[in-house]
Amino acid sequence: MTGREFLELDSPQQRLYLERFKRMEVIQKTLNELPKADQNLSNHGSYFLAANASLCGLAANNFFRNILHVRRASFVTALPMAVIPFLSTAAVYEVFVREPLFSGQLNCEVCAVVRGGLIGAVVGGFYPILLALPMNASLAARYASSPLPGKENLVRFWLTTAQPVFRKMSLGILIQLLTGLYLATKHHGIYVKILQQMNARRDPEELQA
Repeated sequence: MTGREFLELDSPQQRLYLERFKRMEVIQKTLNELPKADQNLSNHGSYFLAANASLCGLAANNFFRNILHVRRASFVTALPMAVIPFLSTAAVYEVFVREPLFSGQLNCEVCAVVRGGLIGAVVGGFYPILLALPMNASLAARYASSPLPGKENLVRFWLTTAQPVFRKMSLGILIQLLTGLYLATKHHGIYVKILQQMNARRDPEELQA
């Protein structure tokens, strides 16, 4: 019974899935016909935003190490601070901007641009700073490189420690915001080109019919 329901093509859910899958195939085929510059920007543009996130992570990591006087385990902290923000930013942008755009589920330009900007600022800018704080805090406690307060003043201490890092990283967060806005705008422009080619291809067929 379950297999019959899964193979039933007349159900609204199955028809909707097939229509969405066919649309994705047409969009991908049309994308492959666009100039190489558009294809490269569509397929690899998010890596630029992710690479900037890695730089933000490395910079925040360096700032916290200097403030807390951590001199050991530089590679241990640098590697995750470069890799984790890169993978997180690329994955989140793919899931919330690029994939919905090029599957036909996100047609609103403003929505796409706002998503891109938020991902750039939050995931590509704030997140690396928040990630660097506990990592270097644990190293400072482990190697006793800087005197740490008791539990009653712990929150105030880390807020005071993080404030100069956030001030120094404000330019990086702004750059990530603008990069996310720009990238989402360009991706939506490529999506519009795809729709224009699809409509131009459909019009002669309708005239012949």
